[in-house]
Amino acid sequence: MSKQAFEKKIAELEALRSASDPAAIAGAVRKALKDRNNYLVSKAVAIAGDLRIEDLIPDLIGAVDRFFQDPVKTDPQCWAKNAIVKALKDLGHRNANVYLRGIVHVQLEPVWGGTADSAATLRGACALALVDCQIDDLTILNHLGDCLADKEKPVRVDAALALGQFGREEGAPLLRLKALMGDSETEVTGQCFASLLSLPPSESLGFVQRFLRHEDEEVAAEAASALATSHEPEALGVLKNFWQKKVPAEVRRAILISLGASTLRASADFLLQVLSAESGELAAQALTALGASRFRSEVRDAAKAAVESKADAELSRIFAKKFTE
Repeated sequence: MSKQAFEKKIAELEALRSASDPAAIAGAVRKALKDRNNYLVSKAVAIAGDLRIEDLIPDLIGAVDRFFQDPVKTDPQCWAKNAIVKALKDLGHRNANVYLRGIVHVQLEPVWGGTADSAATLRGACALALVDCQIDDLTILNHLGDCLADKEKPVRVDAALALGQFGREEGAPLLRLKALMGDSETEVTGQCFASLLSLPPSESLGFVQRFLRHEDEEVAAEAASALATSHEPEALGVLKNFWQKKVPAEVRRAILISLGASTLRASADFLLQVLSAESGELAAQALTALGASRFRSEVRDAAKAAVESKADAELSRIFAKKFTE
């Protein structure tokens, strides 16, 4: 297929998003799902998912099978399989067969100097989809536990996230064990902390709190971030008490940044306290976090008063940028 012909097909698919005839849209997408080009198929699949065309679920399931056959040739980079899993999840497909197949799929593709696994995104997506499926909890937990040990970081992160979304307290021991064993990528440990704090029982708060004094400042910062973005007011209380102690600068910075993303108004109030009480970089970080907060408009006047009382040119510059632009 020439480049011009390929681009024309893509344009025709994108035009379906604004088409008015549902039957014609479904027909065109159904035809595109049979194309040999996996990238074009991924675009068609995305339309099916975005437009919520549930009638195409059987077609999506039928299409995915051929992309598991000789996958390096039929679906390089897993474009089609990734799109199909995402669309099926978005369309509410709860039969686990496709996800169980994808969660263990490894696809080694040639790269300079060897091969690389291109299926990490697929395995992670299947982990996230599996938690809503109509299968027993133990099967789901077993697969998510396996994914916590995956060689690829994105899969481990998605597995920890999925355990939080699964919402079962039985997932807590897996997350605690992974956090205690550690990970070469602290982002994985951080997601374990965040997922634990979203689960019962309440003992998770004390567990994550222990890591605030971890010898690795990056791990401590991840624990602080998880506590700062938790929906539990008690977590903010832990951070307030911790703030009064000797805390590494990197951990303080993580606390302030994450408090800016918090859904609790009390978090914005604490940032105002830091802005008023601290100076230099800490005050600047607190003000920046307030500027990114969902409570930005509510705290604007208080932040302005705190900045004016300090007569600090850098704080004034940050306030002008974050609150008036």
